[in-house]
Amino acid sequence: MLDTVLGKLARQHDPNVLIGFDHADDAGVYLLGPDSALVQTSTFSRRSSTIPTLSDRFAATNALSDIYAMGGKPITALAMVCFPEKEDTTILEQIMAGGLSKMVEANCTVIGGHSIRDEEIKFGYAVTGLVNPQRVLANGGAQPGDRLLFTKSLGTGVISTAIKKGTAEPAWIVAAVKSMTTLNKVAAEVLSGAGDALGKDLAPFQVHALTDVTGFGLIGHAREMALGLERKPAILH
Repeated sequence: MLDTVLGKLARQHDPNVLIGFDHADDAGVYLLGPDSALVQTSTFSRRSSTIPTLSDRFAATNALSDIYAMGGKPITALAMVCFPEKEDTTILEQIMAGGLSKMVEANCTVIGGHSIRDEEIKFGYAVTGLVNPQRVLANGGAQPGDRLLFTKSLGTGVISTAIKKGTAEPAWIVAAVKSMTTLNKVAAEVLSGAGDALGKDLAPFQVHALTDVTGFGLIGHAREMALGLERKPAILH
């Protein structure tokens, strides 16, 4: 919806915008200098009715994953909250604590945020990261013949639906929660070569594109990567 509206408005021509909304990527990238660029994203959602006590960590993990999916390193975050006026603020404290735990794990500092009154609890983050402009991994760099490599198992969306219908087995729920609250930090470090021996093992392989498989599922995100073949950012080599 946002993409449709923004696409109808006048474009801002800024040569420092390396990846904007028109690329349908996980995050935007803005050039700061020859060796440095900002990576920016935001994630906002309703508090889950199926596993409400984990919604805060889900939101934080998803926001951080968008930075990792560009090859970047998250550095700061702003919290965004919608909260009922008459609701117990202890609940808000619990939400903030859960999200903060993932930010601390990612070494990403929460420096503020914004809140408004709303009848429905909503929560999210705007995250800023850093990346070398020559090492950005956008979703538009894939090449014919490339193989897909997944850093997590697929199926959390299916299990979430099963939870809502009361048909999910306990083991499925445990596995889904573990996956949805696990950061892609290690995977990002391995891809960048900054991790352990696994990073060296991947050295002979050139990664052309990267994306975060979330709300649109495998097919939706694979489609974005396929469409991206026609709009490869000039910064990729």
